[in-house]
Amino acid sequence: METIFHITGRGEWERARREGVYRTPSLESEGFIHCSRSDQVLRVADSLFRGRTGLVLLEIDAGRVKAEIRYENCEGGQEEFPHIYGALNLDSVVRVLEFEPGEDGSFGMPSA
Repeated sequence: METIFHITGRGEWERARREGVYRTPSLESEGFIHCSRSDQVLRVADSLFRGRTGLVLLEIDAGRVKAEIRYENCEGGQEEFPHIYGALNLDSVVRVLEFEPGEDGSFGMPSA
């Protein structure tokens, strides 16, 4: 199983569960949902979400995602990130982990 990850707010995830599908503002504005490989999650979290509480980390089975996944770099660097080009079907999410920062605002990988 190839696993990718997505960081989101607990409220956004709860709304997706009620609606039966997960969408992000970036899907509307950029055409895709930003995701990370396991080795990228903490750098992304510390860069974009440092100190933010109320987050969850979605563990996604890439093989179950119905929309196209492209590994690409949209910002000119050398590292490619997984992007989901469409709404995320909920049955591809295999785990939802609480994802809270430590006292210094930085993140560590949550345990199951």
